[in-house]
Amino acid sequence: MRIAKELVSKFKTLFGAAPRLFRAPGRVNLIGEHTDYNDGFVMPAAIDLSTIAAIAPRGDRKLRVHSMAFEQTIEFDLDDPSPSPRGDWSDYVRGVALPSRAPVSVWVGRISWCTATCRWIRSLRLAALEVAAGLALCRVSDVTIDLTDLALYCQRAENEFVGMRCGVMDQFISCRAVAGCALLLDCRSLEARRLRIDPARGW
Repeated sequence: MRIAKELVSKFKTLFGAAPRLFRAPGRVNLIGEHTDYNDGFVMPAAIDLSTIAAIAPRGDRKLRVHSMAFEQTIEFDLDDPSPSPRGDWSDYVRGVALPSRAPVSVWVGRISWCTATCRWIRSLRLAALEVAAGLALCRVSDVTIDLTDLALYCQRAENEFVGMRCGVMDQFISCRAVAGCALLLDCRSLEARRLRIDPARGW
């Protein structure tokens, strides 16, 4: 995969280490816009646009993140007693990373996303960024986490650190997507049922 090779090469150039790669998909929603944060029903499906995170462990309490989209590297101290949002893309990684207290170096690249600035495109991209970063942080720190718990964890980070009062739909489908299926999700109980999509009809 060309993108993965470019990502590994970029990581080695920036951080001098061989990374592990983790990917989280974006989504479309077929039914139920704006109902997830009201505990309603939604029917999302994953798409082929995704966020890829490359990660390697560090020997200190710093978290370094780099975005290819912005060609920007930011460093955080995981022991900062009063962390506050910067108001940019890095908040979505830091919000997930701070509670885990994981001593890691992470490179996060939204390299397969288009650069559209439409709000709905941005929101889908950032949920996938949270999930990719959260999964990468857990794996490199030898933390085992249920994927539904990861979705809730990422949602809470966005609610409490970023300050976006989103529902759980975007994070849930990034964690629990099934190839060839949409998910009918009850956002109150988190019960989900697979609905096969006919590839010939797009449904």
